[in-house]
Amino acid sequence: MRKKIIAGNWKMNKTVDESAKLATDLVAAVKGQPYAESVDIVVCPTYVALDRVAGIVKGSPVKLGAQDVHFENQGAFTGKVSTDMLKAVGVTYVILGHSEQRTLFGETDENVRKKTAKVLAEGLIPIICVGETLAERDGGITEKVVGIQLRAAYQGLSKDDAAKTVIAYEPVWAIGTGRNATDEQAQAVHKFIRRLLGEIYDAPLAQGIRIQYGGSMKPENAAGLMAQGDVDGGLIGGASLKVDAFLGIIKAA
Repeated sequence: MRKKIIAGNWKMNKTVDESAKLATDLVAAVKGQPYAESVDIVVCPTYVALDRVAGIVKGSPVKLGAQDVHFENQGAFTGKVSTDMLKAVGVTYVILGHSEQRTLFGETDENVRKKTAKVLAEGLIPIICVGETLAERDGGITEKVVGIQLRAAYQGLSKDDAAKTVIAYEPVWAIGTGRNATDEQAQAVHKFIRRLLGEIYDAPLAQGIRIQYGGSMKPENAAGLMAQGDVDGGLIGGASLKVDAFLGIIKAA
């Protein structure tokens, strides 16, 4: 039985003080709750808030994630952060290949591959994002696009490393638009992803990897999405910025 994982991607929202309050309120809400032990809960604030939030979530059911990382150790890479910097502040998870990184900032499949390998080598857990645009879905090439992204990310990874990863399927057309995939649409792509993982590795490994849905999941649709056989949680954007909404999704999981 795969344990559900709910990760809040705060994106470029919340000052350090606002992030600290949000984290404090979330930790207080889930502390001592039985459901908090049956679901992996992750929050991914901005880089500048990581240290403050790390101190707040330490020792609680809430784990800390980062929104990206560079694949080099250190050096002349202005604006980037390295895995050792993230580890030093207590980060456990790292989002890689988010659609906004791909579409707005030129993230490539090759970079995602390098980042995935680096994150795993440093003992962190990658949340590898894959997904298609509206034009690609309407063009009937969803599986082709997702397949290329997925194969690239896992290229060269051993079975042991692959087993430590998390995947987030995020249809680009359903992020921040208020439009989300139906339960059946989400399940179809998640099932395809699991089948492809089985081809790359084997069926037992594929059955063990968790696949989140990452397109406008909210309390109102979370239960239906996560009732699907291959949907193992959510990568949550806007709804993760409000404790009540995020809690609703966690409880649905």
